[in-house]
Amino acid sequence: MTLGALAYPSMLGVSQAATAQDRIIAQTQWGPLTEQDRDFVVKVRAAGLWEYPLGQVAQQKGTTPEVKEAGKHLIDGHAALDAACRKIAPMLNITIPNVASPQQVGFVNTIESSSGQQFDTNFANILRVTHGSIFNAISKIRSTTKNSLVRSLADMANDTVLDHMTVMEKTGFVNFDQALFMQTTPPKLPSSDLTPPAPQPGAPMVVLTPPPNPTSTPLAVPGENANGATPATGAGATPTPTVG
Repeated sequence: MTLGALAYPSMLGVSQAATAQDRIIAQTQWGPLTEQDRDFVVKVRAAGLWEYPLGQVAQQKGTTPEVKEAGKHLIDGHAALDAACRKIAPMLNITIPNVASPQQVGFVNTIESSSGQQFDTNFANILRVTHGSIFNAISKIRSTTKNSLVRSLADMANDTVLDHMTVMEKTGFVNFDQALFMQTTPPKLPSSDLTPPAPQPGAPMVVLTPPPNPTSTPLAVPGENANGATPATGAGATPTPTVG
């Protein structure tokens, strides 16, 4: 079924969109697509655009093996989720960003500008807060979506985010009182801070390159055959350029 063009999502980040999230915006062969389904795909993509490079930074600046290992998990997990988002976004006619939101860029700047144990602390706590927030959103999507592609992405994201929360906690730097307070009382930010800019027309899609020995399981798309082709799209070429 040919889908109409979908407007770019208006909200993204720790805060939740406030209006008509269950409104159906398209009927697809994988089930109806709602506002919150579309926003979820964009959120997963945007998360990787700032967490993946921080995983690389953690492997360079982390002062403990646990922090470096957490960085490794970010790279592996978000490369796999990125591939999943890039696969299903065109199938659902969803526009996905090439850069993170201003809020997320601020997270990166805060973490990257620190060093030593302060880097470890900022890294573990900020990423524990953001993963804890999206973890709750994933459960809502998984339990309510009627779209099988979005449901498959939610399954994959659930496993990945749980893994990332766990490795952050294993660093020993998470202040749970502070993290849980920040997670449950996010700041009231304007939507412009929470929304990644739409990609420029014709701009090549940014790709998060998998590590040499990835361990994350690729997305299982309903109806996909062993060659990775679907009745709707066929086998596609890998986009460029790459990041990492």
